[in-house]
Amino acid sequence: MTLAPFQNEPYTDFTQPAAREAMLAALQQTTAQCGREYLLWIGGKPFQGTGTFESRDPSLPSRIIGIHQKATVAQARDAVDCAQQAFAGWGKTPAEQRARLTVECAAVIRRRKFEFNSWMVLEAGKSWAEAEADTSEAIDFCEYYARQMLTLDRPEPLVQLAGERDQLRYLPLGVGVVIPPWNFPLAIMTGMTIAALVAGNTVVLKPSSDTPTIAAKFVEALHEAGFPVDICQFITGSGGSIGDAVVSHPKTRFVSFTGSKAVGLHVNELAAKPQPGQIWIKRVVAEMGGKDAIVVADDADLDAAAQGIIASAFGFQGQKCSACSRAIIDAKVYDTMLEKLKAGAAKLAVGPATDPANQMGPVINERAMANIQAYTAQGKKEGRLVAGGGRVPGDGYFLEPTIIADVQPEAAIFREEIFGPVLAVTKARNFDHALELANQSEYGLTGALYSKDPARLRRAENEFFVGNLYLNRKCTGAMVGAHPFGGFNMSGTDSKAGGPDYLLQFLQAKSIAERLA
Repeated sequence: MTLAPFQNEPYTDFTQPAAREAMLAALQQTTAQCGREYLLWIGGKPFQGTGTFESRDPSLPSRIIGIHQKATVAQARDAVDCAQQAFAGWGKTPAEQRARLTVECAAVIRRRKFEFNSWMVLEAGKSWAEAEADTSEAIDFCEYYARQMLTLDRPEPLVQLAGERDQLRYLPLGVGVVIPPWNFPLAIMTGMTIAALVAGNTVVLKPSSDTPTIAAKFVEALHEAGFPVDICQFITGSGGSIGDAVVSHPKTRFVSFTGSKAVGLHVNELAAKPQPGQIWIKRVVAEMGGKDAIVVADDADLDAAAQGIIASAFGFQGQKCSACSRAIIDAKVYDTMLEKLKAGAAKLAVGPATDPANQMGPVINERAMANIQAYTAQGKKEGRLVAGGGRVPGDGYFLEPTIIADVQPEAAIFREEIFGPVLAVTKARNFDHALELANQSEYGLTGALYSKDPARLRRAENEFFVGNLYLNRKCTGAMVGAHPFGGFNMSGTDSKAGGPDYLLQFLQAKSIAERLA
């Protein structure tokens, strides 16, 4: 199988009338499907749970998006057993066939792009632009990992010892548990699941309870693409019960998790304890939180820096692990930058995600809104409120883009992940101090520096301790293939999703040496 070189999926331009009308039509069709009930999928068959729960539109919480099953612990454990049975066949499927199905999955999502966009607008509260980027990234993951699997299926030749035939083969691991987040409900879930499947593993997919409808639609896309119906089990419900059950199952070989630091550490601890009958050390691929900083040096292009900070801090309401939540600004340009940031935040329209005129939609749920409001109240005590700080009128969970200045490094809003539209701004004495402040975090996911000085840029490359560093651009928007994504320290295992090493997390290498006659 030969594929053209990988290229990122182009974004739809919604300023074009035809694209705008197509998206509006998709939203209308998707809205008409709201309130439908979805079943579990175990062993290639649908099942009901012991009860149901609802996912809702955070822009309009009275609107039910989907009704989903509460799987039992027994059903969760059955899902692992069924995945283990399916692995016996899927693990032997040639890599070329797995790659072909993965490319077809990309084609299915591409054909249904506006539909998937619409589900994210409704269930996750994403703006049109954010939803389009999410769906495009899901397509990218499929296309990129298909090509990477073909490369790994033909590894670089080893040194050949005299009288031997020496080779290296990559084998799938077995059953993987995939626990994706709600904030990139299609892209990250697709990347985690497809990486495991194209490598020859089978999957138990347990999506976030905030965005399970999008996950159900993705499973439909897998089936439409021609993947065997028994290789991806779909279970919904409480992470504390069924999530723990599948992570601790002795037949689980690896866990792929994206979410908060607290849950990620719990998953890692649970997976580390061997269970009766378990014959391997489980792998954990964890992508966790961030407290990401953008540093603005005194020689920076201040307009570009302000634009980058606003986009990074308030894109998707700040609900990205890569979001800029700390702006660290040289004292010489501090006051000027604050005015630019204040003006930038004032231009952002906040409201229902269905309206393309709104750059910011709702935060994901009422609990998140209350948590963000509590941090904002704390921030007002720890610094000076420059912009926002309140709730935007409307039925949804709408919050103003909030900027708090003069924040000291010991403040909670400087140290703790908020996961909302709250930006802490801190004054640095000079460039050395700015780098020191940027590294004052238990996290190490993304960061950015704005400076025109090549020497400073090179210093950041060596001294700014993050997994994804951006120079003179925003710290969000990692592109598959160009920006392998993953962080240091409490930001996770630095697995570098969308990069050439990622599939190795889901494979094991077998070295074979044969003495020749």
